[in-house]
Amino acid sequence: MRRLAPLLLAAVSAPAFAQSLPSEIVVTGASLPQSPGDAAYDVATIDRDRLQDVASGRLEDVLRDVAGFAQFRRSDSRSAQPTSQGATLRGLGGNASSRALVTLDGVPFTDPFGGWLSYDAIDPERLGLVRVTRGGGSGAFGPGALAGTIELSSAGPRQLAPVWADAAYGSRNSVDAHAGVSSTMGGGYGFLSASYARGDGFVPIVKEDRGPVDEPAPYRQFSLSGRAVFPIWGSSELQASGLLFTDHRTRGTPFQPSDTKGADASLRLVGHGPWGYEALAYIQMRGFSAGFASINAARTVATQTLDQYSVPSTGLGGRFEIRPPTGEHIQLRAGADTRYVTGQTDELYMYVAGDPANHREAGGRELTVGGFAEASAEPVDSLTLTAGGRIDRWRIMDGFLHQASFAGGPLASSREYPDRSGWRPTGRGGIAWKPGDGAITLRGAAYLGWRLPTLNELYRPYRVGQDSTVANAALAPERLRGLDAGVDYDPLPNLHFAATVFTNRLADAIGNVTITGTARNALCPGLAATGHCLERENLNAVDSKGVELDARLTIRDWRLSASYAYTDAHVRSDTPIDGLRPAQTAKHSASATLGWAPRFADLAATVRYIGPQFEDDQNTETLKGAVTLDASALVPITHGFAIELRGENVTNTRVEAGISGADVVERATPRTLWVGFRFGEAKKGA
Repeated sequence: MRRLAPLLLAAVSAPAFAQSLPSEIVVTGASLPQSPGDAAYDVATIDRDRLQDVASGRLEDVLRDVAGFAQFRRSDSRSAQPTSQGATLRGLGGNASSRALVTLDGVPFTDPFGGWLSYDAIDPERLGLVRVTRGGGSGAFGPGALAGTIELSSAGPRQLAPVWADAAYGSRNSVDAHAGVSSTMGGGYGFLSASYARGDGFVPIVKEDRGPVDEPAPYRQFSLSGRAVFPIWGSSELQASGLLFTDHRTRGTPFQPSDTKGADASLRLVGHGPWGYEALAYIQMRGFSAGFASINAARTVATQTLDQYSVPSTGLGGRFEIRPPTGEHIQLRAGADTRYVTGQTDELYMYVAGDPANHREAGGRELTVGGFAEASAEPVDSLTLTAGGRIDRWRIMDGFLHQASFAGGPLASSREYPDRSGWRPTGRGGIAWKPGDGAITLRGAAYLGWRLPTLNELYRPYRVGQDSTVANAALAPERLRGLDAGVDYDPLPNLHFAATVFTNRLADAIGNVTITGTARNALCPGLAATGHCLERENLNAVDSKGVELDARLTIRDWRLSASYAYTDAHVRSDTPIDGLRPAQTAKHSASATLGWAPRFADLAATVRYIGPQFEDDQNTETLKGAVTLDASALVPITHGFAIELRGENVTNTRVEAGISGADVVERATPRTLWVGFRFGEAKKGA
């Protein structure tokens, strides 16, 4: 991370190099324009107004505005185990690794080793727009878009105040603070943004299940991000970005801290002329550590079971796209991309009398190289056609699992896994038609997608509480095929309604499968009778079908957005779980936000519903459904200052996030109230 600090400072100061360029050139900081073919797909957007008034100030809560978005757990990035925070859509959950492709200014944001997301590293206020495309096969962004693509775009020069700052104090001695500066010069612009959060935390285990070992789970998080965009020649611009972050959490019992450190840097060259192009290069560096404990049935004693003291990982990649001039009604885009990841975990495990008996190292390397092409055509004003495909070459290399005993004897096991490789074609296509006056758009799409298993899934066994999960180095890539059809209705500029039906099949879905009988003792030796032994396996498939509804309405000072998803998902397997619902997959989810912004205040309230879902693949333990209410109020005082009031889960609803051991229930964030100030009126809208 120290090596990347100069890059971050250079990214912020870079606009100074552009001062000699013509002053009338003003860059945008954006990627190339969206393809006309996107009209055929199910796209939901979250604008800057909403990014600024989310009650928790957390990115994952912003994304929950899109019904159907889900993580492996319902907890947010203050109390969840970091390795459980993936992202998925359309009921393709049941796995902590992301099945949606998440990008920040075109760069994949998932952890190189495990595929989870450090949501706390991104302050929503530094973003200008979020686009969520439901459905797989997004060839232009790279592989991994099984459930969809989530594009996070940084705020532009017209959206940032020259100076901004806010600080709030909340329940349980919590502090939430952000500050930043931005400037335009020489036709370019840049910003530097910092955020800090801490809190004493709440006790994750519900009151009736707690014991003497249960305690609050404090957190402490910091991030520093910078971005500079400046013209270099003609209509081309160079975009430089950097991000540093740290995240410390505990899990509410002794021996269960976690620490994440990250440093990212990227350069993107964008040409907005007749020959549109993008050239991107990036690096991600991550460090992670975590502790795990086993709790006895009476919850009177916590015993350390694993110290995952070092998980270094690196992601390197690049992408190039070109759009040749083809006329007004046809757009072509073609390019190539690559991503290389390497990482390993170093762990101490099997503690005896407080001391570790064994040491484990596991990890490997992965490489994907792919090319893509996509075409969109508008043969007549009311019709849009689009089709595209990509071909990827993947390799899994140098996988290993070494387990040694501190007793001085031979290795408990030493495995070097054979390298594997293959080709994977994917694609998508669609049609959009506007009959009549254009208020209605009928659309349909078909798509294929795939995802390579992460190094974590392939090589790393782990234990949480009394439950143990075994890795599987033979996992095959996941493959998805799907169809959707929908209608967009825009009778007025301020009114939008969308409805979509979909059906997906995720073949070779990677899931944690409960192991019973004699195989249980072999895979999970020494596991308590109340614990669960699981192994990562490729299921035959997960079938998911459902309906998604979205609506937006703006009337003067009022704004309303709403989203609902119904998902009917089932596992297809040769095991007893055939026909059951995937773990952590709710059938119903909904979100609605009502905002009112008269001159004297900016008020917003969000109601969310998450339906019941099963904790386990056997469908024996159910997490209850929950309705929550969030609210925020921003009251201007004078000279750019405003008082801010926020409330999360105002009704203090019990949101069940997990069930472990002997039916011990963990909850997500309880009622949390904030009071603070804000300085520097950030510009809203585009």
